Amino acid sequence: MMKAISFLHPEFFWLFLLIPIAVAWHFWKNQRQSATLKISSINGFRNQKTFISKTKPYLFILRLLALSFLIVGLARPRKEDISNQTKTTKGIDIVMAIDVSGSMLAKDLKPNRMEALKKVANNFVEGRPNDRIGIVVYAAEAYTKTPVTSDKAIVQEAIKSIKYDNTIQDGTGIGMGLTTAVNRLKDSKAKSKVIILLTDGVNNAGFIEPETASEITKEYGIKVYTIGLGTNGNAEFPYAYGPNGEFLYKMMPVEIDVELLKTIAKNTGGKYFRANSNDKLEEIYNEINKLETTEIQELKFYDYDEKFRPFALIALFLLLLEVALRNTIFKSFI
Repeated sequence: MMKAISFLHPEFFWLFLLIPIAVAWHFWKNQRQSATLKISSINGFRNQKTFISKTKPYLFILRLLALSFLIVGLARPRKEDISNQTKTTKGIDIVMAIDVSGSMLAKDLKPNRMEALKKVANNFVEGRPNDRIGIVVYAAEAYTKTPVTSDKAIVQEAIKSIKYDNTIQDGTGIGMGLTTAVNRLKDSKAKSKVIILLTDGVNNAGFIEPETASEITKEYGIKVYTIGLGTNGNAEFPYAYGPNGEFLYKMMPVEIDVELLKTIAKNTGGKYFRANSNDKLEEIYNEINKLETTEIQELKFYDYDEKFRPFALIALFLLLLEVALRNTIFKSFI
């Protein structure tokens, strides 16, 4: 309960330092005002104390309690209720262009490149609640799996459903994937437009050259972050179907057109990354997440329920009680 209580003027709590001074003053004053009477014996006064005489010292305690409640009241205790509203003032539109060629089934990332990417991409979407995101997949051809949308459930379901199949011809058409992503962003009114282009190979398909796609991207003011996916050296690649219908794997060299990806990123004001492990891939998406921040305006509404009145009323009651007792029951003793 006290966690919800705040004090508008906590500096008044320094007045509690006066209480020990008041106690010391009270005892010093009583000693100065007490008269001394010398008699030969006090036997006649023993066992003569009444209930009223015994409770006389408690009058001063009432005054101390009244002072304490008054100090707390002056500090203005109040219950604070804060409601937040956030408003995205400058949003970002993001398209993830994902290579879905057969080489994405390579096992240098666990369990394979495609599944590792899907997990990281899903977390990336989860961390961008205020932006619009779209998904483009490409191999030799490209198509939009999900247009740019603010509905994160749709985007995450689209990522979950990504798989290698015969829907589009196998190969790696980087220019095709980039151009399709540009088409989803070219009419966007967002203050920032971003493409995250991921591939694990070299451009060997499609009728649009990556360099041409890069120039188109630059003209529309779209920034491209490129990611080369794959270990350095050799990896287990699928090369044929076995008798049971499953892929057969063999060790093959990993080939990524690093210079092309660097050029695309540089021309558009983006950045090139190399993901050679699951952890590195996650780090890259986290870094992109930090680089592309969305400007958020947060509005806070405060509702205060003042709690000083009960303390002031209790202090007043204790003072009146002390005055009443001092001038009635204890009048003859003081």
